Amino acid sequence: MSETSNKTVKGDETPETAKADKAEAAKATTTVAPADDPTAAPVTVVDPRLLVREEGFKGYLTEFKRRIKGGELGSLPVVIGLIIIWTIFQLKNSLFLSADNLSNISYFLSATGMLAIGLVFVLLLGEIDLSVGSVSGLASTVFAVFVVNHGMNQWLALILTIITGVGIGALHGWFFARIGVPAFVVTLAGFLGWNGLMLWLLGSSGTINIPSDSGPVQLLGQSSFFMDQAIVGAYLLAGLGVVLSALGQFNEQRRRRAAGVPFRPTSEILIRVGLLAIASFAAAAVLNNASGVSNALVIFLASLVIVDFVLRRTTYGRKVFAVGGGIEAARRAGISVPMVRITVFAISGGFAAIGGMFFAGQTASATLNAGGGNTLMLAIAAAVIGGTSLFGGRGNVWSALLGMLVIQSIQTGLDLLNMNTSIQYMITGGVLLGAVVIDSVSRKSQKAAGRG
Repeated sequence: MSETSNKTVKGDETPETAKADKAEAAKATTTVAPADDPTAAPVTVVDPRLLVREEGFKGYLTEFKRRIKGGELGSLPVVIGLIIIWTIFQLKNSLFLSADNLSNISYFLSATGMLAIGLVFVLLLGEIDLSVGSVSGLASTVFAVFVVNHGMNQWLALILTIITGVGIGALHGWFFARIGVPAFVVTLAGFLGWNGLMLWLLGSSGTINIPSDSGPVQLLGQSSFFMDQAIVGAYLLAGLGVVLSALGQFNEQRRRRAAGVPFRPTSEILIRVGLLAIASFAAAAVLNNASGVSNALVIFLASLVIVDFVLRRTTYGRKVFAVGGGIEAARRAGISVPMVRITVFAISGGFAAIGGMFFAGQTASATLNAGGGNTLMLAIAAAVIGGTSLFGGRGNVWSALLGMLVIQSIQTGLDLLNMNTSIQYMITGGVLLGAVVIDSVSRKSQKAAGRG
């Protein structure tokens, strides 16, 4: 028996000694060699929460510098870009940051944002879904045919419409996962085929008008607001968001403390919750100065919260990230890669169908233009601009919100300045290219720092 074992058996290790050993173990850092180059110099990995706890504000600053140097930029580029965009347009037109204009931005970003949520799942696998625009247009058409042409109950029609979108996505995923057809080809075929089916269902008129008092359409219309424009509605939502955030962070702190691993200090949680409260109630005050919070925005934000929970807190979400990070490693870990692929495309199709209903709510009709034009490109751009990597394995659903804020701000700002649509396309394309360049550079930086 070793000397260490003898000390333990004989009781020579006092409580004070044990406590000191645990403290030293907590302070220890992990030294690893970069996976792609075993001969390279080892890299020291420090738990950021431990660093913050030990050094206070200096720890935050050190950790921030480490993350920037290592290419872990997170949402920083898009937040800075959004501030620059808003500043420029406000200087050009003082109406840009008015309550009414910001209310319009928050309403119109929700439809394409729904498509972007589904695309985040696909992008996390390192794949692409080119069919979401056509599926959204087909969904609005299917709903209109059920309700107008066949007199079906509106809510039943809505459920069947969403199921249709999920089924279409699952079909794409099946061809990709089971047959081996590249996702690009499968969804490109879907882009053409489902668009053709939509045109056939619309017939020669090319439009089916949906009654404006139809339940789902009325719910998602531009004149429909949470709690019927009551001022308390916006503040209630802001307060609910702050409370849920605080409960979630304190619950995580409790679990990590119980597990004996580093956790966020209470002071940091309070600062985070305080900043969220300021932003949330400020947004609520601005929207109340207009007409209130639209139902479309409420549903969009609720979808973000739910999907964020699924991706970050469930086994399924971890499987999605695992498959996106490395297919072979995920397979060796016992993950059913075909199942994950099929369900991810099904989710993308489902959100495309929901987005189609948002478009129907905006126009109270199903038209040839539904889901067409640059809808697909904007949805993909929103997810990528917001921070989801095109290379898979990295991103979150909040990128759909951040990306759509950027895109919708550009569109609305250029409309206020009476700029041509061609200018909108060029600027949006430039922003998308910049986002991909930042993503590529940050990945190289992470590999250089041993985190790739």
